Amino acid sequence: MTERLQIEQLGDSAMMIRFGEEISEQVNGLVHAAAAYIEEQPFPGFIECIPAFTSLTVFYDMYEVYKHLPQGISSPFEKVKRDVHERLGELTADYESSRRIVEIPVCYGGEFGPDLEEVAKINHLTPEEVIEIHTGGEYVVYMLGFAPGFPFLGGMSKRIAAPRKSSPRPSIPAGSVGIAGLQTGVYPISTPGGWQLIGKTPLALFRPQENPPTLLRAGDIVTFVRISEDDYHAYKEESN
Repeated sequence: MTERLQIEQLGDSAMMIRFGEEISEQVNGLVHAAAAYIEEQPFPGFIECIPAFTSLTVFYDMYEVYKHLPQGISSPFEKVKRDVHERLGELTADYESSRRIVEIPVCYGGEFGPDLEEVAKINHLTPEEVIEIHTGGEYVVYMLGFAPGFPFLGGMSKRIAAPRKSSPRPSIPAGSVGIAGLQTGVYPISTPGGWQLIGKTPLALFRPQENPPTLLRAGDIVTFVRISEDDYHAYKEESN
């Protein structure tokens, strides 16, 4: 893997590892496999990894790293760079392919998905066809961002792609499932947003009282399962 990497220094306590230039499931899979492996095999001074679409930022304690500098290496960055190369050189194909699968129930349309018909109209489909396509896919959590626990999901079919709303809504309910361009995602908290809303899940994606506080992790595989409005309310009652 290491021959594909571009590593650059970010200040005195971080580095960015680039795995490629184009967003793809393969490149993103390498990012998350590398993050998981470094977290399980940390070097002295390691703090945390932050994965993104095509890159991984590694934070470290420069003073702790400095204590472990061997002869011939003059800076914490060079030491961490060497440690990262060693660890990623040990990464196997089996490790790269290991992912967690998370199933998310969704009630589509109506008050839960006010833009479902609009997405169908844009793509010359029926609302039922949009639902069938959306629930038929497997989606990779490329990264979490925008709001706590908000998953940017890759792998959505072009057949249901839709542009963002021209005017964002001032408040979108937590659990709303949306589409923007070629991505789909789930709003973990109530927040302003411009994605086309096609449904809503009763699951809480952001759980500040738990550790970790998010249901999803970068690198997970997400599948959506259609549920009825009665099922939605039953889920909510069970979780309260």
